[in-house]
Amino acid sequence: MTSDFPWRAGTATGVGSYPGDDPAEALRIVLGELPELPHLPELPARGPGADLTGRTAGLLVDLPVRVEPSGWRFSDRPGRDTLRSHDHLARDLDVLEEVAGGHDGPFKIQVCGPWTLASTIELRHGDRALKDPGAVRDLVASLAEGVAAHVADVRRRLPAARVVVQFDEPGLPAALAGTVPTASGFSRLRAVEAPVAEDALRQVIEAADAYPVVHCCARNVPYELLRGAGAKAISVDLGLVPRRDDDAVGETIDAGVGLFLGAVPGTDAALPSLQATAAPVKELWRRLGFPAAQLAEQVVITPACGMAGASPRYVRDALKRCRDTARMLYEAAD
Repeated sequence: MTSDFPWRAGTATGVGSYPGDDPAEALRIVLGELPELPHLPELPARGPGADLTGRTAGLLVDLPVRVEPSGWRFSDRPGRDTLRSHDHLARDLDVLEEVAGGHDGPFKIQVCGPWTLASTIELRHGDRALKDPGAVRDLVASLAEGVAAHVADVRRRLPAARVVVQFDEPGLPAALAGTVPTASGFSRLRAVEAPVAEDALRQVIEAADAYPVVHCCARNVPYELLRGAGAKAISVDLGLVPRRDDDAVGETIDAGVGLFLGAVPGTDAALPSLQATAAPVKELWRRLGFPAAQLAEQVVITPACGMAGASPRYVRDALKRCRDTARMLYEAAD
C-alpha cells in the first residue's frame, strides 16, 4: 500500500457547500476548524451560478450556459448567467488569495464531475446532455480544459499549497443504472456503459493534474470504476455504505486509495457522543480486517455531504466533531 497521501494522519475536511453568502467568513471558518485539509467553500445561497452545476458550468470552455425554469441549459453565446458564474468564482478566488494565500499544506477545491454535469445540463432543445453521446464528448473535453485552467489559477494564488481536486459525482450511479429521467420525466435515459463512464472521468482527472478525489454521496458507489479512472481517494456518505460493499471497499483500501468517510450529519442534528460518531468508522475498519494504525492514515473524516442546508452554528459544531473524531481515531491507533 502506498502512503503518499497529501494529508497527515488524523485529518478531517469538509465536502463543499456551506450556508450563507459571505465567502470570506465561510473560508475563515473552514481554515479555523479544518486546518489540516481546508477547502474552498461553496455558497449556493447566492443563487444561480453559485450552485454545483452552475459553478462548474462557468468553467466550461466555449460551451456557454443559461438558466431556464427547468434548470441549466447550453446557450448560443455567453449571457448574464455565465457571467454570474464567472463573477462568483472570481470573487471566491480573490478571497482565497487574500485570506489563505500563505497556506502551505494540502488545499481542496471542488468541481462537478462530467457525468453529474451531463445529467443536469440540458441541450438547447431541452433534453439532458446525457442523452447525446456527441454532446457528452464535447462536454468532457470542455470540462477537462476548464478544470485544468482553474487548477492553474488556484496554484497561482496558493503557491505553497498542494492542490487537491474533488470531483463531485452524485449523479454517476444513476447514469450507470439508466435511472436518469428524461426532460419530460416520463421515461429514463439509456444507461451509460461503465468503460465509457470511466474513460470520460479519467480524461478530466488527468487534465486537472492535481491530487484527485471523487465524491459520490449516493448509493451504489462504483468503487472499481473510480479507481480505474484515476481517483486516489473516494469520498462517500458512511451511512449509505452497505455491508454488501465490503469487498469493494476492502479492495479500495488494499489498493492504497484514500477514503473520505462522511460520519457526521450534514444538516442540523443532535450529535451523539464522540465515541458514537467514531463507532461506525471503527466498525467498518474492524470488519474489513485492516490494521488499526492504517485507519488514521488512509481515512479522512467529513460531514455526510454538503452543508448548505445547515445552520451556521451547526456547521461549526459539525466541523469540530469531524476534527475531533479524526484526532481520536489517530490517538487510539498509537
